[in-house]
Amino acid sequence: MNKSGNNSGAGAARFAPPFMIFIRHGQTDWNAEGRMQGQRDIPLNDTGRDQARRNGAALRDYLKEQDISLKDLSYFVSPLSRAVETMDLIFGELDLPTDLYQRDERLREITFGAWEGYTIPEIAARSPEQAAARKADKWGFVPPEGESYRMLSSRIDAWLATITHPAVVVSHGGVMRVLQGRLLPMPPQDIPTLDIPQDRFLVWKDGEIEWV
Repeated sequence: MNKSGNNSGAGAARFAPPFMIFIRHGQTDWNAEGRMQGQRDIPLNDTGRDQARRNGAALRDYLKEQDISLKDLSYFVSPLSRAVETMDLIFGELDLPTDLYQRDERLREITFGAWEGYTIPEIAARSPEQAAARKADKWGFVPPEGESYRMLSSRIDAWLATITHPAVVVSHGGVMRVLQGRLLPMPPQDIPTLDIPQDRFLVWKDGEIEWV
């Protein structure tokens, strides 16, 4: 378990409940190939399914250790199939019925628009000036027909402001970067580069972040 910092002065943290768990969906083939996935509906691969089961078992053990009841939590998931299947596999480990979780459109991944399906080297070869602009400002850059991290943060802030109950959330790497950046004080330009593993989950508790 790794803890990171305290949230004093964090921007959107004032909207967050005292306890939340964020889980990134398991690996897909496009993750493994380094393709910009965005809102394309790419399914989990076998590695991703194993990661989801691992996170479900670890979550079950963590909640038991913390004496937190499953019935005291709300459950939210992105509607993209890789997130829904991840939640289904986690629920299998928790022995919960899948009608307990809510799909929320605001938890969809950041969209890369016309760039989805391409790797960064492929984009650099096709659009070198735009690739350089993205590298210089990942927070504010808007891909063709896509969405910037700044735009995503507005969507996630709106969602976060509605969460008033301890929750478990399954979503995406970009979403979880923004969530972590909103909960902890950090420069916006650092948010798009945060590492978001698929074989651990993030716990927000008492103003601190911990990876389990």
